[in-house]
Amino acid sequence: MIMICGLDHLVLRVKDLDAMLRFYCEALGCSVERRNDELGLIQLRAGNSLIDLVPVEGKLGRKGGAAPGSEGRNLEHFCLRIEPFDEDVIRAYLEPLGVAVGEVATRYGAEGSGPSLYLTDPEGNTVELKGPPDPA
Repeated sequence: MIMICGLDHLVLRVKDLDAMLRFYCEALGCSVERRNDELGLIQLRAGNSLIDLVPVEGKLGRKGGAAPGSEGRNLEHFCLRIEPFDEDVIRAYLEPLGVAVGEVATRYGAEGSGPSLYLTDPEGNTVELKGPPDPA
Protein backbone atom coordinates (compact mmCIF):
# COMPACT_ATOMS: atom_id res chain seq x y z
CA MET A 1 0.00 0.00 0.00
CA ILE A 2 1.18 3.53 -0.76
CA MET A 3 0.91 6.04 2.11
CA ILE A 4 0.76 9.68 1.03
CA CYS A 5 2.37 11.96 3.65
CA GLY A 6 1.81 15.32 1.95
CA LEU A 7 2.65 17.31 -1.12
CA ASP A 8 6.31 16.79 -2.04
CA HIS A 9 6.52 19.14 -5.00
CA LEU A 10 4.70 20.40 -8.03
CA VAL A 11 6.15 21.70 -11.26
CA LEU A 12 4.85 24.81 -13.02
CA ARG A 13 5.92 25.65 -16.56
CA VAL A 14 6.25 29.46 -16.66
CA LYS A 15 6.57 32.23 -19.25
CA ASP A 16 7.72 35.09 -17.00
CA LEU A 17 10.17 33.68 -14.47
CA ASP A 18 10.84 37.02 -12.76
CA ALA A 19 7.14 37.68 -12.10
CA MET A 20 6.64 34.15 -10.79
CA LEU A 21 9.68 34.41 -8.49
CA ARG A 22 8.36 37.72 -7.10
CA PHE A 23 4.92 36.18 -6.48
CA TYR A 24 6.07 32.96 -4.83
CA CYS A 25 9.05 34.43 -2.93
CA GLU A 26 7.97 37.97 -2.02
CA ALA A 27 4.20 37.54 -1.72
CA LEU A 28 4.00 33.96 -0.42
CA GLY A 29 7.33 33.70 1.41
CA CYS A 30 8.98 30.85 -0.50
CA SER A 31 12.75 30.82 -0.89
CA VAL A 32 14.98 29.62 -3.71
CA GLU A 33 16.43 26.31 -2.58
CA ARG A 34 18.17 25.10 -5.74
CA ARG A 35 18.77 26.28 -9.28
CA ASN A 36 19.79 24.26 -12.29
CA ASP A 37 20.04 26.89 -15.01
CA GLU A 38 21.42 24.43 -17.58
CA LEU A 39 18.27 22.31 -17.27
CA GLY A 40 15.97 25.29 -16.68
CA LEU A 41 14.74 24.49 -13.17
CA ILE A 42 14.33 26.69 -10.08
CA GLN A 43 13.18 24.91 -6.93
CA LEU A 44 11.42 26.96 -4.25
CA ARG A 45 11.02 25.85 -0.65
CA ALA A 46 7.36 26.02 0.44
CA GLY A 47 7.27 24.66 3.99
CA ASN A 48 7.81 20.90 3.75
CA SER A 49 7.22 20.96 -0.02
CA LEU A 50 8.79 22.39 -3.15
CA ILE A 51 7.37 24.41 -6.00
CA ASP A 52 9.49 23.95 -9.12
CA LEU A 53 9.45 26.69 -11.75
CA VAL A 54 10.43 25.60 -15.24
CA PRO A 55 10.78 28.38 -17.85
CA VAL A 56 9.04 27.25 -21.07
CA GLU A 57 12.03 28.35 -23.17
CA GLY A 58 14.50 26.21 -21.17
CA LYS A 59 15.71 22.69 -21.92
CA LEU A 60 13.17 21.05 -19.60
CA GLY A 61 10.36 23.51 -20.38
CA ARG A 62 10.50 22.93 -24.15
CA LYS A 63 9.57 19.28 -23.56
CA GLY A 64 6.09 20.35 -22.39
CA GLY A 65 4.91 21.88 -25.65
CA ALA A 66 3.05 25.19 -25.86
CA ALA A 67 3.25 27.61 -22.95
CA PRO A 68 0.36 27.82 -20.50
CA GLY A 69 -2.10 30.57 -21.38
CA SER A 70 -5.77 31.43 -21.78
CA GLU A 71 -6.37 28.33 -23.93
CA GLY A 72 -4.87 25.87 -21.47
CA ARG A 73 -3.24 25.69 -18.08
CA ASN A 74 -0.91 23.32 -16.28
CA LEU A 75 -3.41 22.53 -13.51
CA GLU A 76 -6.76 23.56 -12.04
CA HIS A 77 -5.32 24.72 -8.71
CA PHE A 78 -3.08 23.64 -5.89
CA CYS A 79 -3.43 24.21 -2.18
CA LEU A 80 -0.86 25.40 0.34
CA ARG A 81 -1.65 24.72 4.00
CA ILE A 82 -0.89 27.79 6.11
CA GLU A 83 -1.02 28.57 9.80
CA PRO A 84 -2.12 30.76 11.33
CA PHE A 85 -5.00 31.66 9.04
CA ASP A 86 -6.02 35.27 9.68
CA GLU A 87 -7.95 36.78 6.79
CA ASP A 88 -7.24 40.39 7.80
CA VAL A 89 -3.49 39.78 8.07
CA ILE A 90 -3.43 37.88 4.76
CA ARG A 91 -5.27 40.68 2.95
CA ALA A 92 -3.18 43.43 4.55
CA TYR A 93 -0.02 41.69 3.43
CA LEU A 94 -0.96 40.56 -0.10
CA GLU A 95 -3.17 43.35 -1.44
CA PRO A 96 -0.42 46.04 -1.32
CA LEU A 97 1.66 43.63 -3.42
CA GLY A 98 -1.05 43.71 -6.08
CA VAL A 99 -2.38 40.23 -5.28
CA ALA A 100 -6.18 39.95 -5.49
CA VAL A 101 -7.44 37.87 -2.58
CA GLY A 102 -10.67 35.91 -3.00
CA GLU A 103 -13.42 35.39 -0.46
CA VAL A 104 -12.86 33.13 2.52
CA ALA A 105 -15.02 30.02 2.56
CA THR A 106 -15.03 26.74 4.43
CA ARG A 107 -13.64 24.06 2.13
CA TYR A 108 -12.68 20.44 2.60
CA GLY A 109 -9.01 19.48 2.43
CA ALA A 110 -6.58 16.83 3.60
CA GLU A 111 -7.16 17.65 7.28
CA GLY A 112 -10.92 18.24 7.05
CA SER A 113 -13.07 21.33 6.57
CA GLY A 114 -11.55 24.70 7.33
CA PRO A 115 -11.12 28.23 6.03
CA SER A 116 -9.48 28.88 2.70
CA LEU A 117 -9.22 31.49 -0.01
CA TYR A 118 -8.01 31.62 -3.58
CA LEU A 119 -5.34 33.76 -5.29
CA THR A 120 -4.09 33.80 -8.85
CA ASP A 121 -0.38 33.87 -9.65
CA PRO A 122 1.01 36.08 -12.44
CA GLU A 123 0.48 33.35 -15.06
CA GLY A 124 -3.10 32.45 -14.18
CA ASN A 125 -2.51 29.46 -11.89
CA THR A 126 -4.98 29.33 -9.01
CA VAL A 127 -3.42 28.97 -5.56
CA GLU A 128 -5.56 28.05 -2.56
CA LEU A 129 -4.35 29.08 0.90
CA LYS A 130 -5.90 26.79 3.51
CA GLY A 131 -5.98 27.18 7.27
CA PRO A 132 -6.32 24.57 9.99
CA PRO A 133 -9.42 22.41 10.17
CA ASP A 134 -12.43 23.73 12.05
CA PRO A 135 -12.85 22.27 15.57
CA ALA A 136 -15.13 19.23 15.61
